[in-house]
Amino acid sequence: MSVRVEKNGPVTTVILHRPEVRNAVDAGTAQALADAFRAFDADPDARVGVLYGDAGTFCAGADLKAVSEGRLLRLELDGDGPMGPSRMRLSKPVVAALSGHAVAGGLELALWCDLRVAEEDAVLGVFCRRWGVPLIDGGTVRLPRLIGLSRALDLILTGRAVSAAEALGMGLVNRVVPKGEARAAAESLAAQIAAFPQACMNADRASAYAQADLTFEDAMRQEFQGGVKVLQTESIPGATRFARGAGRHGRFE
Repeated sequence: MSVRVEKNGPVTTVILHRPEVRNAVDAGTAQALADAFRAFDADPDARVGVLYGDAGTFCAGADLKAVSEGRLLRLELDGDGPMGPSRMRLSKPVVAALSGHAVAGGLELALWCDLRVAEEDAVLGVFCRRWGVPLIDGGTVRLPRLIGLSRALDLILTGRAVSAAEALGMGLVNRVVPKGEARAAAESLAAQIAAFPQACMNADRASAYAQADLTFEDAMRQEFQGGVKVLQTESIPGATRFARGAGRHGRFE
């Protein structure tokens, strides 16, 4: 089984397991990834997802051996992306747990996630530059938006390796943890996020994504409209809890 799913309360971990090809993705694996995240998004008990590559590697990208044998990834303009979930805009956050290499299409899967936790010896990069394979799973879109055009072009044009420390400095990853601890750290972070009032958090998340495509005025308007919807359901109860607890003592806890 190239993809398996493990659930721990509100946290759902989707695991890539193709160790013989360093978790490279073929057509079947791409479909399994997309199906797993569709199921996660539809599950009312699942709040935060984690994407993890088993056996010491996050993902080495597309399975080029399969491609060389004529077994191509999905290449339609609409629907799922070649790597599976890369075109999805989920309603809930996903945290990537990066160990070993997260390169080429594997980097694009990491960029698709909301947050990235990398082990200290992890390596990221547009390694597909070396083989004439283009970024077609959002790499040229998400990378500039995440780290800026100049830094993105440095990675896109050179295909060079980026260490976890450098990736942290440029905002490409959000946390760096010791070797072997990416999954545990990502699941711990996911559990923290899952403990927050979800409607409010996901409204803010949706607004943060949508604003990039809007004018300032329209972005402010959609932020307000999304936020107002959760005021009665979560904000007033939350304010009441604050008044009874941290607010009474003049501090946040």
